[in-house]
Amino acid sequence: MKKLISLLSIMALLFLSCEKGLTEKDKKEYTTKGKEIAQATVKRLGGELTKHMKEGGVAKAAPYCNAHAGNLTQEVSEKFNATVKRTSNKLRNSENAPNAKEETIIAHFEKLIASKEELKPVVELDNEGLPHFYAPIKLQKKCLSCHGVLGESMKHEADSIIKTLYPKDKAIGFKEGDLRGIWSITFKSE
Repeated sequence: MKKLISLLSIMALLFLSCEKGLTEKDKKEYTTKGKEIAQATVKRLGGELTKHMKEGGVAKAAPYCNAHAGNLTQEVSEKFNATVKRTSNKLRNSENAPNAKEETIIAHFEKLIASKEELKPVVELDNEGLPHFYAPIKLQKKCLSCHGVLGESMKHEADSIIKTLYPKDKAIGFKEGDLRGIWSITFKSE
């Protein structure tokens, strides 16, 4: 009898947890917040990289990015009480490797691109029940110096500098507008 009660309790808990999802209103709110956090991260990191590119090109910007991108992203995470991550299936920094869910989301966006469908952010509860925002990162023209096609939009000198900092770099060969990766933002509980 105790086993039956335990089994029924577990089943009820699972049923209730499945029923407790995000409403459409919640999804809109977290989409707005996710976009705001992604933009704040782009502004913070992109602003610094642009400044360093102007001061010394890839030779100055790549080492800065290597040393400070994680800290700048962490600052934004703390400011918004969220965990901000940029990830891709073509990594530069192995610390940003995608988890299984993120790999699924990347594949989802790639499938949408292949079928010429619109890319929209995905908002859902994660395994811990926390709201999670995923959105595509499209490569901007200004990023081609470090992520472009070698010998075309990216110089061999830049590739050498980057390979010194990231020997296993796979984050090149992109054209403007390509899917560079995704934003993966977890909203922490209040």
